[in-house]
Amino acid sequence: MTDGIRGRWRALPVWARRTLVVYVGGFLEGTCAHGLDLARGGLHAYAAFAPVPLQVFFVALVVLDPLVAVLAARMRPLGIRSAGVVMTLDVLANWYVNWPWVTQDPVALLRPVGLLPISVFGVFVLVTLRPLLRTLDGREARCRAADLPVARPALIRKDTERQSGPDGNGAHR
Repeated sequence: MTDGIRGRWRALPVWARRTLVVYVGGFLEGTCAHGLDLARGGLHAYAAFAPVPLQVFFVALVVLDPLVAVLAARMRPLGIRSAGVVMTLDVLANWYVNWPWVTQDPVALLRPVGLLPISVFGVFVLVTLRPLLRTLDGREARCRAADLPVARPALIRKDTERQSGPDGNGAHR
């Protein structure tokens, strides 16, 4: 048993808490970016530059990104694994779609918007994935307190000397 999500957050090392905050922030930013694209261009917002399977994937990120953010915030190992899968696919899809202009003008890759932040965040997720999973699974010695026991009331003993009632059986008439 745990003493709730707050206790689990407190029990994590500072680096793991910060990493989870970056995960949540990054995936919520991705949700907003894809949501804005859909608000501007509808379901066919990506039709001009992406093949149909990638269009479906980019639209699906409106659901996948917040799902990963919630699972990561709740410190679920499934959320961390999902973060790795989603970011790997997202980075690969973005590089595939943007490859023609990257080969034409490689300096444009250094812009702080677009492919660069997606790639940096993807690398961050993949580099921190295993240490974060070890921490959340409790395999790291510093994090064994992440599964704190809940305070329970003492068990009630049934001693005949301590029973109430005329027969000593605890029954009241």
